[in-house]
Amino acid sequence: MSVTMVSLTIDGSPVQVPEKTTILEAALAHGMYVPHLCHHPDLKPAGICRVCMVEVEGQLLVSCRAAVAPGMQVKTSSPAVDKVRRAAVELLVADHDADCLACGKADSCKLLAVSRYVGIEPDRYETLRAHRLRKEVDETHPFIRRDYNKCVLCGICVRTCDEVQGVAAIDFAFRGYATRVAAIGDRPLQESVCESCGECVVRCPTGALLPIGFEKPAREVATVCPYCGTGCGLVLGTRGGKVVSARGERGHSTSQGRLCVKGRFGWDFVNHPDRLTTPLVRKDGELVESTWDEALELITERFARYRGRQAGVFGSPKTTNEEIYLASKFARVVMGTNNIAQVAHLCHANTVRGLIPVTGSGAMTVPVWQIKDAACHLVIGCNPTEAHPIVGLEIRQAVRRGTKLIIANPCEIDLCRLPHIRLPLRPGTDVALLMGMAKVILEEGLLDREFIAQRTTNFEAYAESLRGFTLEQAEAITGVSAELIRETARLYATTKPGLIFWSMGITQHSHGHDNVWALAHLALMTGNYGKPGAGIAPLRGHNNVQGATDLGITPPWYPGYQFCPGYELFPRLDKFKSSKEKFEKGWGYELPDFPGLSTVKQFHPKAKGWGPGEMWDLENQIKLWYIIGADLANAVADSKGVKRALQGAEFVVVQDIFLTDTAREADVVLPAACFAEKDGTFTATDRRVQLVRKAVEPPGQARPDWQIICEIGRRLGYRGFDFSSPAAVMDEIASLVPAYAGINHARLEQEELRWPVASPDHPGTPVLHMGEFIRVGKAEFWPLAYTPSPELPDADYPLVMTTGRNLHHFHHVITRRVAGLNDLCPEDYVELHAQDAAELGIGDGDQVTVSSRRASMVTRARVSERTMRGVVFKPIHFCEKPTNALTSAEHIDAVGTTPNTKVCPVRVEKVQSSA
Repeated sequence: MSVTMVSLTIDGSPVQVPEKTTILEAALAHGMYVPHLCHHPDLKPAGICRVCMVEVEGQLLVSCRAAVAPGMQVKTSSPAVDKVRRAAVELLVADHDADCLACGKADSCKLLAVSRYVGIEPDRYETLRAHRLRKEVDETHPFIRRDYNKCVLCGICVRTCDEVQGVAAIDFAFRGYATRVAAIGDRPLQESVCESCGECVVRCPTGALLPIGFEKPAREVATVCPYCGTGCGLVLGTRGGKVVSARGERGHSTSQGRLCVKGRFGWDFVNHPDRLTTPLVRKDGELVESTWDEALELITERFARYRGRQAGVFGSPKTTNEEIYLASKFARVVMGTNNIAQVAHLCHANTVRGLIPVTGSGAMTVPVWQIKDAACHLVIGCNPTEAHPIVGLEIRQAVRRGTKLIIANPCEIDLCRLPHIRLPLRPGTDVALLMGMAKVILEEGLLDREFIAQRTTNFEAYAESLRGFTLEQAEAITGVSAELIRETARLYATTKPGLIFWSMGITQHSHGHDNVWALAHLALMTGNYGKPGAGIAPLRGHNNVQGATDLGITPPWYPGYQFCPGYELFPRLDKFKSSKEKFEKGWGYELPDFPGLSTVKQFHPKAKGWGPGEMWDLENQIKLWYIIGADLANAVADSKGVKRALQGAEFVVVQDIFLTDTAREADVVLPAACFAEKDGTFTATDRRVQLVRKAVEPPGQARPDWQIICEIGRRLGYRGFDFSSPAAVMDEIASLVPAYAGINHARLEQEELRWPVASPDHPGTPVLHMGEFIRVGKAEFWPLAYTPSPELPDADYPLVMTTGRNLHHFHHVITRRVAGLNDLCPEDYVELHAQDAAELGIGDGDQVTVSSRRASMVTRARVSERTMRGVVFKPIHFCEKPTNALTSAEHIDAVGTTPNTKVCPVRVEKVQSSA
């Protein structure tokens, strides 16, 4: 696309810029300073401050709003310009606190720069401030300090909240001298819709907005955010051996300098005094401080005693790709077991295992930066603005530009503030809804027949499974009207490209793989695969859970989705041959040949729904666990059963950064380094592989996980654990994993790579499945049928509890060690609909008892209209009120082994006062 250039003159210098460029942008692009305060490159021009005035042929113009024109002659300084500009600056200075030495923005204050440029002298400052009134400083927010004495009313914060965040939590309030920026009703920010992201703080031109307790860093290191799977670029500031700040990386294509509240302010867990700093060994029933030699000698002796089926190993999606690969190798080589698992089996295993036989991959098909290119977004079973906030921002901005939005969720999520179609379906009825939509697309001929014919197989079997299903059935099952289902189907099928987002609301069901198939089939039948802005976006929860799945901490496959023996017994996986011989050659050892146990089956052997025979139902077969970076005592459904299993084991080793509830049950606890204390790589939800860089030293005697794993492997006498660096580990990964074959640390320093990267000169794959579906060639449809959830409400447990995340926390370990995040969300709660609450005599803030068929606990009621009637929501973040004590592990998905945690019947009762 050609760009029309405009030639003009600025202060006598000829310049050329694209048409529609403003005069201010033209000057700044050519290194010419024009004073300005309210301009920011991320925002639309406002023209509020009047400091950027210029003269064009005798006329004064606001340069941030005036577009260039051919032949224009611009003067950035003239007697008329200087007079107006000086007056504007003096008015600002008259109302500004000039204690610059004590100001945290002193070295980057735009007002100070403008004042110096204009030439306002110190004595003039004093004259202007002779009758100035002092305004209050607001430090009620745990992260953001608001000093109205330094505010120049430029509006950058207001416009950032609206244009960048799409929240509009603040605006100008009051009049005249009393004008200031405030939340609605002048209430504290934390009582408004403010998301505490700090985007206003980083754009503020003065010291009006600053981080609480700000320390200027002595050094900065670019790395990756350790929270959700979005993969935002993070720049950590360090000073005195501690992390003291974080900011977004502006050149990062995914996050573009933006961060959520956790990314920007949630780093302080790195410095927390509760960090593990020395090994702990259980003696006389108590965990006591030990030495590395003593701990490793004990581990070596016990690990040699229990191998094969008796051993279970857990890797962590919080660790690096290199450490994940080593955990998979260690389990299979050293421990002789395929019982290698992770928390993905509690979340997106249904996505990955469900989609590999259908489309060859369960990963997001397009980069995050292509979200804006989709014409239609179907957001189902997820809440992106809270769980994946930067993805949520991309959706908000796309909808502002005209993208159609469909939301299917039992709860009214924040995206419902945007123009949308909402499908308030009952929990666990997604398949019925999606079959209804597919039926409309099929009957009305809205499918892409050419795509189906050329790029898929088995469509007739799928179509046949839809023919006996009616919209009336869909309405009766889901609670969504047939007409709304029909309208939604037409919108999705005719508005292309379409992108489908989902997360735990789809996968955490005993029929979760059916949900995933239904969504993939919807995209396939409409031709929404293999194109920019089209396809699927399964939003991965942890920062490196995509990498954890890629690199084999899961029973069915070795690194790179290369299958272990035994899984040909499973339906639809028989097309994939075992790679056992390849990895035996690559690792130099004979490998186990039995199918391993996933997370739930390791702790709940009698869980129903998974496995072609009784070989997986051997109670108490695991006697030893090596658990790296996973608080399984709180993460797994029916958590009381998990603790019983840990307590009954012969030997448990936990390797973590805090003494978690799982670590408290261990025989040996090893102190590990966190993301800020080691090098390596993470793989984001959109398959981007990124470098993680060491910013500070680990505390005390803590060590990186890769070093610990390798040390144990060497002590047990095994070859292949003599790595000198994470980069060397990545080189071995590239030699065995085709999708990572062209990835190495040196390339990642220079390039943006998304797998598959087939060779060192391959550019990576931003869009999956262009031309053909990876691994399978053609996608395969499968018949669908609706299966109700196995545990449903009754008279004793009449409500359905669903679970999830809150914006201000992640899981239940690291954000609970950040004081400010705890201030924003300090305690557990159960959220229920106002009408249900009224019928139960429950008011907002009341103490209530939540009971399931497994446990009861007292928590706080939050009454709203966010949930649909009959549904309650409980967050997963509070170990003291463990949500998974309530959930069931009795039934798991037949493919992904994920438990049915999103449909948990409960009873909620008001706690009666003893008075």
